Amino acid sequence: MRVVVLVGTSGTGKSYQAMRLAKEKNIKYIIDDGLLIKENKVIAGYSAKREKSKMGAVKRALFIDEEHRKEVIETIAQEKPQGILILGTSEKMVKSIVKTLDLGEVTERVFIEEISSEEEIKIAKKTRRKEGKHVIPVPTFEIKKDFSGYFLNPLKVFKKFGKGDGQDSEEKSVVRPTFSYMGKYTISDKVIKDLIFYAANKVIGIYKIDSIDITNTQAGLIIEMDVKIVYGNPIRPLIECLQEQVKLEVERMTSFNILAVHVAVKNLVICK
Repeated sequence: MRVVVLVGTSGTGKSYQAMRLAKEKNIKYIIDDGLLIKENKVIAGYSAKREKSKMGAVKRALFIDEEHRKEVIETIAQEKPQGILILGTSEKMVKSIVKTLDLGEVTERVFIEEISSEEEIKIAKKTRRKEGKHVIPVPTFEIKKDFSGYFLNPLKVFKKFGKGDGQDSEEKSVVRPTFSYMGKYTISDKVIKDLIFYAANKVIGIYKIDSIDITNTQAGLIIEMDVKIVYGNPIRPLIECLQEQVKLEVERMTSFNILAVHVAVKNLVICK
């Protein structure tokens, strides 16, 4: 298996360039930020940006947690990739990841300065410094022209790995770019609504979906639903099940971040 590493200090645009580099190298698998990504989908791992502490973020990015490490190793063994691209802020970091995941030897080293211009790196650093945006190389859909990506919760994370001042930087958001290997693609409100109807129909006890309203915010989608339920079902557990099912189906099918699923029970129906 070819093991290609992309090295660049924090905020220089590694993750943004990762998909283009992977395509050029004919590599379908990327390891970044504690995640194992196959083309357009996260298939294993857990993002370091979702950890609640600086130490947790470091351990997650380096696969120090045994269960995390085992999950990614087993997935790689099942997938049997011909090549894998690993992102890191230093050579020491990528070497540590390669060793921890038992990937063998590094086949090729690429530095961000080799694939990004000085101007591109300057813009990336400015964006990270002022807006705190970190890109995960997992494309998502666009639902409207003004939708700019997939955002996760803010978190303070480590600025550098290994030597350095160890200063924290405030990560305001994690952004999934709205493009794919083949180009840009969009998805309409109607398709989202169809997915919601499909998910709701899986929940026993839901009689009918009367209306669906979707609010598209910069941080993700807010779904509001009016429903009728079958009389005799415990209302709260049924609605919680509906919320979970809708969130699961829509996020799985579209990669959108679902912020909330608000459900209003409008009527009870007695089925004879």
